[in-house]
Parts: sequence; structure tokens; C-alpha cells
Amino acid sequence: MKKLALFAFAALLTVSVGAQMQTPQPSPSSKLSQTVGLTDVEVEYSRPSVRGRTIFGNLVPYNKLWRTGANRNTTITFSDDVTVDGQKIKAGSYAIFTKPGQSSWEVIFYADTNNWGTPQEWDDSKVAAKTTAQVYPLPVSIETFTITIDDVNNNGASLGMMWEKAYVGVKFEVPTLEKAQKSIESVMSGPSAGDYYSAASYYYEEGKDLNKAKEWIAKAVEMRPDAFWVMRRQSLILAKLGDKKGAIAAAKQSLKVAEEAGNADYVKLNKDSLKEWGGL
Repeated sequence: MKKLALFAFAALLTVSVGAQMQTPQPSPSSKLSQTVGLTDVEVEYSRPSVRGRTIFGNLVPYNKLWRTGANRNTTITFSDDVTVDGQKIKAGSYAIFTKPGQSSWEVIFYADTNNWGTPQEWDDSKVAAKTTAQVYPLPVSIETFTITIDDVNNNGASLGMMWEKAYVGVKFEVPTLEKAQKSIESVMSGPSAGDYYSAASYYYEEGKDLNKAKEWIAKAVEMRPDAFWVMRRQSLILAKLGDKKGAIAAAKQSLKVAEEAGNADYVKLNKDSLKEWGGL
């Protein structure tokens, strides 16, 4: 009986140790995603609450470096290079540190994001950009620290931060005009050799309209006369259409360019096909 009781106690202890207690976090994590123009912006941070405390000038001292949230670094990620106060920030992830003041905050974009709180040793070389943002008093108290992306337009937005009765916003610019112009020029100039090659290859593999595939692959060869793999595909399409003479000519050209490039794989593929088609 005693052994049975001990076994039951051990089993209960095992269950208790294995169970993981779940309780709400005092500063829950949050993720914010926003497309600004053609640039993706993502913010990850933890959100402490006021809970009856005085925040700025007390819990968060004035003119002292603050992690801008709680727990791990608050981070912002840009998919493109952006500009803050005339300073170019490369695409990537940055920690957001601030020095809150009564009338303005210093806002710092820091390249090292792997800190719990503020860095033990500050490295000025990791400062990607630094700016000053005016404090706007709010008519109501914001209980939970909140980051927003405000005033979104095609060419930029504002990174907003508010807590208690203070709001600050940092404007940033995105390269929408440059990206849109490149996209427009690319589309308006027509498909690339790679586009024609991919379309022709798809039609060839799926047994679709081979005459259309022949037309596309000819355009790809014209645009890329140095691409032996494109000529190889052209020879296969022509062979499948029954144009053995054209297939042999394309294979010989592909073979020549492949030999010049030193690509043994395509040299062998072309020689094998030429033998099959009576071209060697």
C-alpha cells in the first residue's frame, strides 16, 4: 500500500513539473505591419502599461536612454532604404532607442537589435540615424504604450509613439517614386529574355501551343545570343514541332557557345541530340 501511495505521489509530481503555467504578461508583445508606398515596414515591441504610475520624468527619467517599450529591444524593419531627417537608413532591422524630454525626444535608430533593454556598451558606429521629435500633449491618458505608423502617404509616413499624455512622431521617407519608375520602365519596355524563355519552356513542358513557344524562344535567343541553355531549349521545341533542320541548327549553335563557356553538361546534351537527329 505504501509503495502504491509513493507511486501515485511520484506520478502527480511528474505531471506538476511537466505542466507549464500560463499567465498574462505584464508587457505583452505586439507586431505592427504597414505598407508605405511600395515599402514594407514592421515594428515589434512590448507594451507596458501605466497602472497608476507617473511615467515620464519618473518611471522613465527625462534625458536618459530608454529602451522605448519593455523587455527585448523594440525593433523596426524596412524592406527598402528609407530616409529619416535627411539621413539614409539601409534596408534592414533597427532597434529604436529614445531619450524622452519634457518638450522633445531624441530618437535613435540603432543597428544592433540583440539587447535586452539598452546596450551594456553603447557603440556610436551602430547609430544608423538620430533625430529630435517634438512632444505633443494628449487630451487623454494612454494607458498602454503604443507605437503607430501615422500620416501614411505614397512617399512616407510618421513613426508615432504615445504613452501617458505624450505623443511624438518621427517622419520617414520611402523610395516609392524610384521603385515605381523602375517598375514602369521595366513593364513598358516589354518582357525580358528570361520572361520569354520561361514562357516558352512552360508551353514546351506542358505540351501547349508549340508555335507560340517557338515564337517566344526565338525572341529569347535574339535577346541573349550568349545563352546556350536558351538555344538548347529552342532546339528541343523545334524538334518537337518536326523541324529537324531548325533543331539541328539551334543545337549546333548551343553546342558552340557551350564549348566556349566550358559547360560540359550542355556540350554533352547537344551532342547527344545531334547524334539522335543525324546532325553529327
